Amino acid sequence: MKLLAVLVLCLTLGFNAGGTVTDAEIKSISERLYSLDSNKASASDLVIDPQALVADSQTSSETDRSSKPLFSYLNENALFSKPTYAALLSVLDNYNRMTGQAENFSSQQLAEQDKFVRETMSNTQLGRELFAFLYNKGIYKSEEDFIQDLKMMWFGLYSRNNNQLDSSGFEHIFAGEIKGGKVSGFHNWIRFYLLEKSGKLNYYSHSFNGPWTTFPDVLGMQFMWDGYYKQVGSAVIGCSPEFDFAIYSLCYITRPGKQCHLSVGGKTLIIQTYTWDNSSYGDGKKFIGSAYPASP
Repeated sequence: MKLLAVLVLCLTLGFNAGGTVTDAEIKSISERLYSLDSNKASASDLVIDPQALVADSQTSSETDRSSKPLFSYLNENALFSKPTYAALLSVLDNYNRMTGQAENFSSQQLAEQDKFVRETMSNTQLGRELFAFLYNKGIYKSEEDFIQDLKMMWFGLYSRNNNQLDSSGFEHIFAGEIKGGKVSGFHNWIRFYLLEKSGKLNYYSHSFNGPWTTFPDVLGMQFMWDGYYKQVGSAVIGCSPEFDFAIYSLCYITRPGKQCHLSVGGKTLIIQTYTWDNSSYGDGKKFIGSAYPASP
């Protein structure tokens, strides 16, 4: 069947983002993405030491209960040399963490954003599998349409503070921000590792540890980032950049502003997404406000 006929049929049947993608289909594709995450960390690549486990009622106390870093060991040579990791690293340092101060990107930094999306989504089997799923559901008409939409929803700028174009979904989720004297967003394990290694982040405790015994795992962490506290910063630990990017994108596209129930290694992973409703792109599409693992 030709592409135009497929699109007409999809529209006739009501296929659209957040519409007729069923919970069962989301669980099925998430298991497929999990099985394709060939770039995730192995037990020999990554060792973590979660240390103190605290109750939810204790997460606001700002008490350092862990004497050692969260990350005991990471095989940087093995992981950071992979194209998707290298692409992520090149983008993470492009941001001013303070909201209320406008972001301005050079042509090189814009190219780094484009490369990150293409490396993770076009140049990995995992990313191509996600596109195939969304294409077959009639959500995107071509791979380029998919790539361009991801670039806008993730990297398009909007204002969180002071009417400045100071934020994006990517900055908020992957790099982290400071707003109102506290850490806002910050849900990426590689960013956590890099800041902890540099001495700018102090791990305090965790209030949730997922049921997984291999990577990826999920932790809900308390930490101080260079003088600013995060009460619960949940993240998928040990996954590849493409898996992180893919599951958040899948959930935002199919369950915007809702809880999204994934199946990862036979266990449930809930991702909470939020839309940014104060501005839009394209034909009224919403930027990503936030996305993170919802720890119970």
